[in-house]
Amino acid sequence: MRIVVTGMGAVTPLGLTAAEFQQAIFADITGIGPMAADDPAAKGLAFKETGRVRGFDPEAHLTPQQIALSERGSQMGLVAAQEALQQSGLIGTLPGEDIAAVIGCSTGGRSVEEPETAKLYTKGTRVHPFTVPRVMASSGTSLISMQHGITGPAYAVSTACSSATHAIGQALHLIRSGAVTAAVCGGHEAPLTWGFLRAWDSLRVVSPTRCRPFAADRDGMTIAEGAAMLVLETEEHALARGAQIYAEVAGFGMSADAHHITQASTDGPARAMRLALRDAGASANGVGYINAHGTGTLVNDRTEAAAIHAVFGDRGSCVPVSSTKAQHGHAMGASGAMEALATIFSLQMQMLPSTAGMTTVDSALQIDVITGPARPAPVTLALSNSFAFGGLNAVLALRRY
Repeated sequence: MRIVVTGMGAVTPLGLTAAEFQQAIFADITGIGPMAADDPAAKGLAFKETGRVRGFDPEAHLTPQQIALSERGSQMGLVAAQEALQQSGLIGTLPGEDIAAVIGCSTGGRSVEEPETAKLYTKGTRVHPFTVPRVMASSGTSLISMQHGITGPAYAVSTACSSATHAIGQALHLIRSGAVTAAVCGGHEAPLTWGFLRAWDSLRVVSPTRCRPFAADRDGMTIAEGAAMLVLETEEHALARGAQIYAEVAGFGMSADAHHITQASTDGPARAMRLALRDAGASANGVGYINAHGTGTLVNDRTEAAAIHAVFGDRGSCVPVSSTKAQHGHAMGASGAMEALATIFSLQMQMLPSTAGMTTVDSALQIDVITGPARPAPVTLALSNSFAFGGLNAVLALRRY
């Protein structure tokens, strides 16, 4: 059974639709920029740049009731899901019980939880009555299922930075198992709050300049927000209804390092890549591109490069690699879905995105990091990597259709 992508949606620092995201990815545009001087989240930070979604107006897409019950991350997720489902034309072709909604979210409703908690502790006032539904990590999943009449399996996945990739993999498994015929899946996140950013500042892994994955002078990650969604369904159902097919989700692999809460190992990521390839019935020799997890930290980039060498052997130094986090930033639980979109567009266009802002590649990594303009390449199979804190690894194998 082949599982294919028939819809895509995005609300990101690179654009408010999947088409805008696609255009920016290959134009080497970055959505990372300075925080506004009057942004209360910016005070006291050692870094001043984030990947913020600009120009997003929930009132243009959502009802007053949806807005009242949601926070920024869920709202972006709702709009991205609207776009993906509209593009696919799926709703109405199947009973609601034959569709799943599996959505990744790592941090929940930080943009609501922090100010409401501040009111409670500093003023002793009652918090807003909708605080609980707004802060739930599963809120976006519920609101998406309610809007579109999805009554099949619906749940949120929270595995830190791998959340969206795990969600897409779980949707793949649900469809393959016969539990449903189709699913909307992906991730959303809105973590650009003072408390969250201060917590990351304390870890000293955020770049004081800007994220430059795999660069010789890399100095950390850049935190971002946004949402991206895919519609998956069986190839048989997609063809029967005449849907446009954008790519095949050919395989999925996941693993746990069982090593350290913040420090990655080589073995876990390598095992997840091998499992994704095995699930796709493919070999490492068939991979023409890797969209790396590539956070821009010294340790994580070095570990991912070592995992690539472990999987690809002699080809480890010549498989094209890039990290689109250099353009859209690290949107935590939503990043994997943004990167899956970028990988699908790479397969469609036969063009590989650059690692934006790159000056000099760290030669010690010995991998083929794409720099400069996007690179034309005949790619049939690509990997999209997500490796999270706690050693939670998820990898998608995506095939050109």
